[in-house]
Amino acid sequence: SWLRRRVRMCYWKQWRRARTKVGKLLALGTRKREAILTAISRKSYWHLSKSLATQTGMTNAWLASQGLLSIRDLWMKAHGYA
Repeated sequence: SWLRRRVRMCYWKQWRRARTKVGKLLALGTRKREAILTAISRKSYWHLSKSLATQTGMTNAWLASQGLLSIRDLWMKAHGYA
């Protein structure tokens, strides 16, 4: 969703240096080649937040473990679907 992509973008922007980005992505389970190519890319934060490396590293489960709530799950719970 748009919100998860925005959160990924904020993490990507927070990591600043390419070396930090590679290290964090590798720690999250992204393949080394993808992590390096994404970290040294000159594309914008928004475009890179949808790349394969950031989506395989910063998965939805990882974002949930960081405290991000799912709007869909909250809506379903409020309306009695879950």
